[in-house]
Amino acid sequence: MELIRTPKVENVKMLDRFSNLSGNANKSNAGYLGTLYLTATHLIFVDQEGKRETWILHSHLASIEKLSISTAGTPMHIRCKNFRSVTFVIPKERDAHDLYTSLYQISQPLNIDDLYCFQYTASNEEFQSTKWKGWNKFNLLHEYERIGLPNNEWIISKINENYAVCDTYPRHLVVPANASDQMLRASTSICRCSQPLSGFKARCVEDEALLNCILSTNKMSDILYVVDTRPKINAMANKAAGKGYESEVFYENIKFYFLGIENIHVMRGSLQKLLDACELKVLSINAFLSALEGSNWLKHIKSVLETAVFIAQALIDGITVIVHCSDGWDRTAQTCSIAELLLDPYYRTIDGFEALIEKEWLAFGHKFTDRCGHIQTGDSKEVAPVFTQFIDCTWQIMQQFPFSFEFNEKFLLILHDHVYSCQFGTFIGNCDKERNDLMLKTRSYSLWAYFESQRSEFINPFYATREKSIIDAEGFLNFNCSSPCIRFWRSLYNRFDTGVHPRESITDLTVVTYNHIRSLEEHITYLEQVIIVKECMERLQQQHDYNVAEKMRESEKEKHEEKIDDDIRASNGLSVEDENTCESPTSNDEISNLIQSMETVALYWQSFRDAKECHCSFVFDHSARRYHCWACGDIYCVRCMEKQIVLPGHSQINCEKSENIDVGGDILQKSLKSEIHSTHQADSVPVCNYCYKMISQGLSPVSA
Repeated sequence: MELIRTPKVENVKMLDRFSNLSGNANKSNAGYLGTLYLTATHLIFVDQEGKRETWILHSHLASIEKLSISTAGTPMHIRCKNFRSVTFVIPKERDAHDLYTSLYQISQPLNIDDLYCFQYTASNEEFQSTKWKGWNKFNLLHEYERIGLPNNEWIISKINENYAVCDTYPRHLVVPANASDQMLRASTSICRCSQPLSGFKARCVEDEALLNCILSTNKMSDILYVVDTRPKINAMANKAAGKGYESEVFYENIKFYFLGIENIHVMRGSLQKLLDACELKVLSINAFLSALEGSNWLKHIKSVLETAVFIAQALIDGITVIVHCSDGWDRTAQTCSIAELLLDPYYRTIDGFEALIEKEWLAFGHKFTDRCGHIQTGDSKEVAPVFTQFIDCTWQIMQQFPFSFEFNEKFLLILHDHVYSCQFGTFIGNCDKERNDLMLKTRSYSLWAYFESQRSEFINPFYATREKSIIDAEGFLNFNCSSPCIRFWRSLYNRFDTGVHPRESITDLTVVTYNHIRSLEEHITYLEQVIIVKECMERLQQQHDYNVAEKMRESEKEKHEEKIDDDIRASNGLSVEDENTCESPTSNDEISNLIQSMETVALYWQSFRDAKECHCSFVFDHSARRYHCWACGDIYCVRCMEKQIVLPGHSQINCEKSENIDVGGDILQKSLKSEIHSTHQADSVPVCNYCYKMISQGLSPVSA
């Protein structure tokens, strides 16, 4: 807090990308006038009516630029890592200077312990209950077991158990069964790796032996592919520094391929040109397309995808592949993870995609702290959009295969947000060893726990489950890498811009429709079970009354044989009276409970098109997340949708009463129990704060 010089500035005008264009500068309605608040974690803008709020997390700030003073005040242009671009016009130059200084110091802390994840406290109760589940969700050894390791050809080595061999690789490594520890210590290649220290004349016998060991593990092929993801000219330049690539003279039965993915410096410049294209002052198609082509961003995305397809196709053909780049934690992570995404249907599920990131990115040392610029390290050249490209490539595949992924586009957008937000400890640190040293599991929340608590928001309703083995031609996604198939991802790079998005997102509409249908199906199942229980209980009661009447007939026949008919009528009349007396209150209670259960499930859900603002007066814009309450069907903002509960209209029927009825029809009773116990327990669903309060108190939100 000592870094905050001016916590509040009034009469500030907020301009987004398009309201800040020269063509809109003279319009009276350009931008919004309001108050700017600076807190320890966020920069918050609230308009004068208090209905429109813009929250910018300090960790998301990428660049802050104070522009020339104008008659309206001092403009301060902010670019964020999640591609928000906004300008605040501050009336007083002194306030602008204080804000600029404070934001510059807060956005990039010097110490990793000052990051947001170590101060963040979750307010969502459902999320809090799954905190430990998130950290314990993934286990590298379990993932090895899932893909069939260890086996006769491959073993799990503990040579790096204390990070003694390589501190950026995990403790458990899969290596050829016939590879010795000496060979592994001297070698630099373990199927995915960094460049060898070969130079022009150097030779590593252990490295050659290890590659031969890897080749020997595959009985279907006598050849091994070594894929160098770099352009060949870059690899040759590294040879002069004593590094480079393997010499074909010393490696037999091995084919080398250079796939030409540029380094992080080229990618960083390419992304900057892409963002400049999104902020062009001239609103014309030709200008945008020319700037987009000049950025070469889509060309780089295409190169990464082509390399991944090449690797995946080689595995389909039965050929073992070794992949490396300069260091083994950027381009190698990209291409290997995307190739596995194309090959294994499990990685296209929510849990599988998280496991893929844990295995290929977190466990094998992608430098998230450096590449995302979490702290001020002094070397801005280490920052690069490597993981952003991976997310983009995943989205490109989803466009060609929309039925093959369990998660939707929103899942990728939120994942990209939190890679940079530092709100969760999942992506803090440069390697597994560093995360263990920081004790993140005990000091921060896991992003996977958050996804689990909001799982229904990220489900792709078009997903078609397919259970296939890992290397299977039928489960392989044969991605088309031709140029017309590579698309610009507007929802990511223009996500916060007004006027460029449809009023209703097809994805959001589909997800809402899917959730609404799911809610109604759960409710129909509940009502069907109620009807079955009622019918069965009526049949059991009839059987019970019949048995009682029979016993009374036999008893009266022995005592008063001459009055059998009169006694039977009397006993039947008494039975009817007893039935009416006993059943009426129960029937009334059942009807009351049934009506209350029906009123807790919304039959109609509000349309996105009709939702202009939340019940708390928060105004929805194109970038604001909107949530449906499953109980009342209305749309709310994130602050009004913090609770989850099992709706009575979805929950399992209480069938204790049926067990207490003394009847002779054992078959009917067993049938009833079997029918009821087959009903599954309903899941907790998101509801607004008001409905949560009413349902928790046993009241109906509608009647209340």
